[in-house]
Amino acid sequence: MTAAYSCSKTFSGYPCTHRQWQHAGHCRFVHGYSRSFTCWFVARALDGCGFVVDFSSLKELEAQLIGQFDHTFLASADDPLLPTWRALHEQGALDLRVMDNVGMESSAALVWQWANALLHERDGGRSCCFKVEARENEKNAATYEAMPSWFAEPSED
Repeated sequence: MTAAYSCSKTFSGYPCTHRQWQHAGHCRFVHGYSRSFTCWFVARALDGCGFVVDFSSLKELEAQLIGQFDHTFLASADDPLLPTWRALHEQGALDLRVMDNVGMESSAALVWQWANALLHERDGGRSCCFKVEARENEKNAATYEAMPSWFAEPSED
């Protein structure tokens, strides 16, 4: 990779619940955490203000995090109790969000996708998110790390 600048931004305070229904241990029970996400960004050139990413321009990403993870119940799409969770949602007992997988690894990948969709649309590929850490508490975290295909090495002509 050629020379680049990087920075990170942490979004925190998203209390939600989930369960890993296929887990043989206690993770199969409904439990919750106050999730946080740290996004790492990279750019080969700074913007007009000298930033990799202007953190104040990430309000759309923050709104997605709030909508998905703030006081919500996350259910995996293949959870056999999904009809029950939907009924409880309809009754106002929980605020359901259905995901392919509710684990921290998959949550990190989802936030990576959101961040890169925003940056690609807005900055046209000048910057990208190359890593997201999803943290469930001070002890446990998972990361997703990849370079988006559109953030390729510049060709040497």
